[in-house]
Amino acid sequence: MLRLRLIVIATTMALAACSQQPNGTANSPAPAASVASASSAAPAASDMTSNPFYSVSTLPFQAPPFDKIKDGDYQPAIEEGMKQHLAEIQKIANDPAAPTFENTFVAMEKSGAMLHRVMATFNAVTGANTDDTLQKVQEDEAPRLAAHEDAIYLDSKLFQRVQAIHDQLDTLKLDSESARLVDVVYKDFVHAGAKLSDADKAKLKDLNKEESTLSTAFTNKLLAATKDAAPVIDDKARLAGLSDAELAAATQAGKDRKQDGKYVLSLQNTTQQPELQDLSDRDTRKAMFDASWNRAEKGDANDTRKTIERLAQIRAEQAKLLGFPNYAAWKLDDQMAKTPETAMSFMDKLAPAAVARAKREAADIQSQIDKDQAALKQPSFKLEPWDWNRYAEQVRKARFDLDESQIKPYFELDNVLQNGVFYAANQLYGLTFKERKDIPVYQPDVRVFEVFDKDGTSMALFYCDYFKRDNKGGGAWMDNFVGQSKLLGTKPVIFNVGNFAKPAAGQPALLTFDDVITMFHEFGHALHGMFADAQYPTLSGTNTARDFVEFPSQFNEHWATDPKVFAHYAKNYKTGEPMPKALVDKMTRAGKFNSGYNMTELVSAALLDMNWHMLGADAPLQDADQFEAAALKKDNIDLSYVPPRYRSSYFQHIWGNGYAAGYYAYLWTQMLADDAFIGFKDHGGLTRENGDRFRAMVLSRGNTEELAKMYKDWRGQDASIEPMLENRGLKEGSRK
Repeated sequence: MLRLRLIVIATTMALAACSQQPNGTANSPAPAASVASASSAAPAASDMTSNPFYSVSTLPFQAPPFDKIKDGDYQPAIEEGMKQHLAEIQKIANDPAAPTFENTFVAMEKSGAMLHRVMATFNAVTGANTDDTLQKVQEDEAPRLAAHEDAIYLDSKLFQRVQAIHDQLDTLKLDSESARLVDVVYKDFVHAGAKLSDADKAKLKDLNKEESTLSTAFTNKLLAATKDAAPVIDDKARLAGLSDAELAAATQAGKDRKQDGKYVLSLQNTTQQPELQDLSDRDTRKAMFDASWNRAEKGDANDTRKTIERLAQIRAEQAKLLGFPNYAAWKLDDQMAKTPETAMSFMDKLAPAAVARAKREAADIQSQIDKDQAALKQPSFKLEPWDWNRYAEQVRKARFDLDESQIKPYFELDNVLQNGVFYAANQLYGLTFKERKDIPVYQPDVRVFEVFDKDGTSMALFYCDYFKRDNKGGGAWMDNFVGQSKLLGTKPVIFNVGNFAKPAAGQPALLTFDDVITMFHEFGHALHGMFADAQYPTLSGTNTARDFVEFPSQFNEHWATDPKVFAHYAKNYKTGEPMPKALVDKMTRAGKFNSGYNMTELVSAALLDMNWHMLGADAPLQDADQFEAAALKKDNIDLSYVPPRYRSSYFQHIWGNGYAAGYYAYLWTQMLADDAFIGFKDHGGLTRENGDRFRAMVLSRGNTEELAKMYKDWRGQDASIEPMLENRGLKEGSRK
């Protein structure tokens, strides 16, 4: 996933990156690595020069000096960063010289350096290792950052200069990237309200401030709600079916929560939970599902429903002010899909086939339930969401003679990272990786690798933070500590975050195959950032349309199952032996199993997002639960046993992470990724020639040219939906 950061860099908001998830006992990071105590006092304004964000970091690649950063450093640095940035912007806006590309656009690209430094680090830490102090800073600064952004985008003098250059674009003889910058930035200004009247600008500022405040509140409420909702189990017998590793993790979670002797089943961000596949006690499964489904709907301080109801209303009002019928129309105006109608039409091609397949899968699962209950001489029961994963696994085992316990020993985390993820990058692009233990990190589980290009030159730093923590947001994502820009002379410093279960001390970190796919996915985002080769930060790396940015990550997932790559990493953690061919063949045959369920839960979440954001400004304040139920029923995707991947009340992507009216992008980019992989296979698959061409024509290009053209120039044709339907098991008659 790419997260949207609340920060203005020149004239564009930078993007931050989730999919669906080093060995916990391996090398720990450098000393003095963790963030200092929250009790550390903030420096006085007069002492700002001692703030670690005041000057450029002296570490390699300008990496954040986490050994020096204290919680108390963030807020004064954010305030000072905004102050400096605004002064720089006002100097540009009030320049008596006639506007030129250099004194307007290039000057804006160079502005806001301190604000960028602090916000890139602040967003990383508050996402992955937050605490009460940092959450309070988030809440304090969110409306101020929104106002800061408005002070730039809604500055009439500044926009006059931007428009003046844009009006001369055809005669300025700029190089193609510079011309693209002018066009993108101009449209950003217009999209943000630069052409509004002063009265409407004032209204928009108020709405933007309220939206930012509520979005931050949603994120913090959800983190607390998810932690508090984790089921606490007293009786070990209720956990029958869990593996020793899962029991050890639940025991450790109990100790961490000061619930010694009890078992805590921590929740992940999605509706379904991994333990539901293994738990044999149906009452425990139901309790865990209910805890997940109702986590943010308890009527307490962490109930998010009123927050999201108002957020949806605010966004509709923002869109109306900006001249659009709804927020989705505004949001998609500069995306590949262009209109919500196009996105909805695209999903309409997927939903019926997904639902039909899910119904066939449900019939098979119900048959398995009936058979099991008959063998136990007990009455059968109707399939419910908390039953699906357990009995689907039994169907898979019966049909393919395959279960998860056979697979996991071959997917030890560090081995998957180094001999799978890194190996594929080496084979395709010539990259090599060296672990750095001398670079400070924000939490001891974080590891750092220096990345070397095909010619041996040092090109990037890569941080990975894979284990679940109570103070970490759910899901998985990528972002930059430092972005690439030839103008600024910066190289990429990138991180991936996951939420894999941390093993007990001395135990290996064994992954599900879904976890493996997540690692490849997030590293696809990392490659997009590492290969960035742009002049201007606004156009660099992952700063692309939302329905393009998930393309490199979903494309990279394909290499997890490439025979050469798979054979290199799928090895037993005890013996080092490769996965037997018979087991590999079983995995291959089972590859499309459960695809109806998987696609239905994804499409239903995407449709739910779009329905929320197609509300008009005249629509009344919604009741979240009633709206959700009505929307799913209207779209004919309300299967009782297939809940949306995210319920409205814990849909962090759309209320807190910048995917509002954009969750469909995961589906859109699946189409691009599956079509692109066919292009690779048609030209020899996993080869350096293919990798180098993809890097040169796509991964390095960022947003330096129109994205549909970029894709077509590389692929030689427009993307087709057919490979997606085939690959996801949605072709008519596909039952495997």
